Amino acid sequence: MRVVVAGGTGLTGRLVVEELRQGGHETVVLARSRGVDLLTGQGLDDALAGCDTVVDVTNVGTMRRAAAVEFFGTTAATLTAAAARAGVGHLLVLSIVGVDRADLGYYVGKRRQEELVTGGPVPWTVLRTTQFLEFAGQLLAASRGPVAVLPRMLSQPVAVGEVAARLAELATTAPAGYARELAGPEQLQVADMARAELRARHQRRLVLPVRLPGATGRALAGGALLPQGDHDTGRRTFAEHLGAVAA
Repeated sequence: MRVVVAGGTGLTGRLVVEELRQGGHETVVLARSRGVDLLTGQGLDDALAGCDTVVDVTNVGTMRRAAAVEFFGTTAATLTAAAARAGVGHLLVLSIVGVDRADLGYYVGKRRQEELVTGGPVPWTVLRTTQFLEFAGQLLAASRGPVAVLPRMLSQPVAVGEVAARLAELATTAPAGYARELAGPEQLQVADMARAELRARHQRRLVLPVRLPGATGRALAGGALLPQGDHDTGRRTFAEHLGAVAA
């Protein structure tokens, strides 16, 4: 099977490509460094020629609503239209558990992506997962200075390797609509994760959890980003993740 991975040079994408190749599938990576621009469509038609499935794990580093909606809306529209022209039989998109229960700017962008894919002409699958085990470390990296101000948030983090394995599995089966959500094995406060991450890295910073205002803050603190109902559960714990970080 020939599978195209949009965002295949990123954290998740690299692992998806590796999983697919180990399974004997041909992979094509879509990235600007490979001559393909999902915002403009440059190089996209040639890259999709003869492919069976497209996996979209593209990402953008912003929490601003306008920027997130612009990025995910544009890339989803461009990719869906090109996939339809190429006769692609399956478009698989990675999304987030609770994306429709919190109005963070990034989440609004992901909702726009889902809308375009699920309402488009290409048969589709959407896999929603919880935040990755790396999430707290990413928030720490984005917060400068001796005090790390983080949102008060309850999470059920999952290993990105387990997400990649599930995406590779879904990519090589028939379109499934909304797949069963995937979450990690334990519920943790993001601030506690950040403190443990700092200890594992032998770093000293103050972690200050702050509840965001309004409905969004209530949603994050109250577990709106946890799976609700039937879902699949990964095995790797945050402690195991920290063991690798410390090593």
